Amino acid sequence: MFGIDSLHIGSSEDAEALTGCTVLIFEGGARASVDIRGASPGTRETALLAPDKQMDRIDALLLTGGSAFGLAAATGVVRFLAEHGMGYRTPWKLVPIVPAAVVFDLNVGSADRFPDETMGYEACQAAMKGHFMSGSHGAGTGVTVGKWSGLESAVKSGQGASQIDFSGLRVSAVAVVNAVGDVVDQNGKVIAGAYRDGKFVAHGNSTTQRITAAPVPGTNTTLVAVVTNAKLSKTDLNRVAQRGHDALARKIVPVHTSFDGDAVFAVSAGEIEAPLDTVSGVAVQAIEAAIDDAIMSAEPIGSFPSYKSIHR
Repeated sequence: MFGIDSLHIGSSEDAEALTGCTVLIFEGGARASVDIRGASPGTRETALLAPDKQMDRIDALLLTGGSAFGLAAATGVVRFLAEHGMGYRTPWKLVPIVPAAVVFDLNVGSADRFPDETMGYEACQAAMKGHFMSGSHGAGTGVTVGKWSGLESAVKSGQGASQIDFSGLRVSAVAVVNAVGDVVDQNGKVIAGAYRDGKFVAHGNSTTQRITAAPVPGTNTTLVAVVTNAKLSKTDLNRVAQRGHDALARKIVPVHTSFDGDAVFAVSAGEIEAPLDTVSGVAVQAIEAAIDDAIMSAEPIGSFPSYKSIHR
């Protein structure tokens, strides 16, 4: 489904511990930036993506479960890339550049098993084989939404992807949705969120939502990677990443809370000339579609229902 030739996406997971990781590999490297909102992010190598920093390429992005522990999976990604001759060339050695961001899923499966170097390496192998699955896979294995009313009311989410083609412009998006808030449709109606006694707690009216039982800080977060074949500078990519949060604001209520660490990565992996605002607008649409895919493809797990079980 991904029409950007240099982009490879794959994932690996621990189905028993309910955690996993998802990697995006860019053959030949790619330019990237990021915009992070919410008060509780968990990241690696994101400072170098700022427009004023010298590094102008990355080799891969890692989206992972396991909270801070899951960042260890980046070591496996770095090892895989180094073995395959990918990285930033220095006079002494190729150094793979792999920014990463985490979601907290220790409260769903096992709190003692999380993505590690082996799982990161396996996700890279899957990426090069073109193996990506939406739903309860990869970094989406243990994620949930609708925790504003307490974890006991949460609904299972997952990871999703989409691609939009527009007059030669291509934009792909991957989303891992682990939000405090509910996910809504274009009319504001809840499609996945706090769910109790056979109905959504918000009763279909997103304006009534409020955090009534404060989630544990840092236990949420929505991660997004949007990749385009448009040729953009780091400054422009930072603006695309900023605009990408418009999609989160449209789809997740509430969003960017004190308990989320929402991050949108924007990557340029092509040489097509396209207006910045056109790329940004298409990126917002692609992210919205990826969020929908993450919700609609997730399977129920344990006590957590999903879109599939609620809307069957």
